[in-house]
Amino acid sequence: MLDLVDLGKRSFSAYRGIAPEEHIEEVLHLAERLRGARVLHLNATPYGGGVSELLRSGVALLNDLGLVADWQLIRGDQAFFQVTKRLHNGLQGAPGGFSETDKATYLAHSQLNARNLSTDYDFIVVHDPQPAALAMLADRQDARWIWRCHIDTSSPNPEAWEFLRPFLYPYDAAIFTLPEFIPPRFPIGRVAIHSPAIDPLSPKNLPLPVDLARQLLEWLGVRLSRPLVTQISRFDPWKDPLGVIAAYRRVRAHIPELQLAMVGSLALDDPEGWDIYRQIRDVTTGDNRIHIFTNLVGVGNMEVNAFQSLSDVVIQKSIREGFGLVVSEALWKGTPVVAGRAGGIPIQMPEGTGGILVDNVEECAEAVLHLLRHPQEAQCLGERGREHVRQNFLFPRLLLDELRMMDALAHDRPLAPRGLALASQPSAPA
Repeated sequence: MLDLVDLGKRSFSAYRGIAPEEHIEEVLHLAERLRGARVLHLNATPYGGGVSELLRSGVALLNDLGLVADWQLIRGDQAFFQVTKRLHNGLQGAPGGFSETDKATYLAHSQLNARNLSTDYDFIVVHDPQPAALAMLADRQDARWIWRCHIDTSSPNPEAWEFLRPFLYPYDAAIFTLPEFIPPRFPIGRVAIHSPAIDPLSPKNLPLPVDLARQLLEWLGVRLSRPLVTQISRFDPWKDPLGVIAAYRRVRAHIPELQLAMVGSLALDDPEGWDIYRQIRDVTTGDNRIHIFTNLVGVGNMEVNAFQSLSDVVIQKSIREGFGLVVSEALWKGTPVVAGRAGGIPIQMPEGTGGILVDNVEECAEAVLHLLRHPQEAQCLGERGREHVRQNFLFPRLLLDELRMMDALAHDRPLAPRGLALASQPSAPA
């Protein structure tokens, strides 16, 4: 048996008055049609990135809506996760090959995970490349398998893509964030496009009293009497943390009191993150106005909420990006964003909404400086960004997309009577 993530209970009705009403009503309609269906979500880590945040809210809400949903984690050692990190980077276009030892490591751990996987579900949703081989290797039973790719695979390294591609043939459907992310010669026939979304009722996104937010940041050593810009992300080269530091230094030449907070997460499936973290520490030594924090030293959802709420500008200088949920998180708090023109970021920040899109360090510095010098314009951009997020990127809309996919697959191949019989039972505890 794979490790099961224990979740608390959530109430879908709590989103009324926050998310658009039409999203609420259609979710309830589709959930009733799928009541009792068993759903499994599979990924590699319970914390440290956008996927785990999506699952923490989404799986609990599926249970509240009357489906029977679980979240399980594949297992792997350091060698396995080093291979999957290179595979992840290669699928986003990074150079590099895979030795026979690499391939054997990936296959051996995938076979072990497949043997430990119970497939007694109606729907199995596999997230990203780490567990992707399981659809081929596991006992399929009657499950409908969905591969959810959260990364930008529009121009993959050919060797990485040819390594992964054969494992995808058994899937019934796939989900990408943007149409242009679908890689060449994609083997899965049914493909849907689902933008991720934020949970406005999670601790990271709930309204935080200003006094409490100030206390949280001042306790960490941030001086709120001085301007503050923040980047919140994994420690990942695709997030360009060194470029953020370079942009900050350009702005500080004009605003000497400026502070930069680098708030990063370190995850089980990301050994490369530690190397990036050490690089950041090395290049910022001696600058006491750069604050570096991680999820492993007490900076959790409440502190991230405070940083996003009280920063003058949030930066997300991604070079390649799947979606970049932190952009919508900051905009939901009305904070303007300066972000790389990558992946799903532009759909969160259309022209004149949310902030300024940039393509390099120089543009990033100019945009941050402009917003710091024009606070009223920055405020208007943030307010428009919040409404754009409300209409398009809150969790009920994501649930709606997922339920539509499951409903379509159930229409093609009706659920077994067991699933339908569960409709009369209360939902499983989260």
